[in-house]
Amino acid sequence: MAKFDKADIERRMAGAVESLKSDLGGLRTGRANVTLLDPVVCDVYGAHMPLNQVATVSAPEPRMLTVQVWDKSNMAAVEKGIAYANLGLNPMIDGQTLRLPMPDLTEERRKDLAKLAGKYAENAKIAIRNVRRDGMEALKEDEKKKEISEDDRKRSEDEVQKLTDKFVAECDSAAEAKEKEIMTQ
Repeated sequence: MAKFDKADIERRMAGAVESLKSDLGGLRTGRANVTLLDPVVCDVYGAHMPLNQVATVSAPEPRMLTVQVWDKSNMAAVEKGIAYANLGLNPMIDGQTLRLPMPDLTEERRKDLAKLAGKYAENAKIAIRNVRRDGMEALKEDEKKKEISEDDRKRSEDEVQKLTDKFVAECDSAAEAKEKEIMTQ
């Protein structure tokens, strides 16, 4: 049976782009966005848990996030998790709620965030190229086993390269849009 599966390769490449978009959504621009706290992990109940599994995050105002912790005994762990995430936010405790005012972005911080967006895009492009490599190896294996002809392999390699180019372009445009958003807000 042939190892090469174009649909699987396309799915994996699309997954890398979706992961990039998720990562970019977590970058702070100036407005409060609940996805900003997605990378936050808290040490609660003897385990590392994502913030969204121990609290509710909301954006009641354009420049404020609130974190409603479900179990009051986890307040310190949630506050520590937000601090360790290095997002440039200073939580203020208000009962069972943490208030996170969004500070204005300095020019230096904007440049750092733009670089980080570029780094995320580069990681996604590396993942896409790794998927391409896997596809090319599968094609060569299939040809070696005489399951496909040399012409079929070359045709399929061209298709894989076109998919790679398409998804790399998507990564570039997503990162470019995010960098523009960071630098202008």
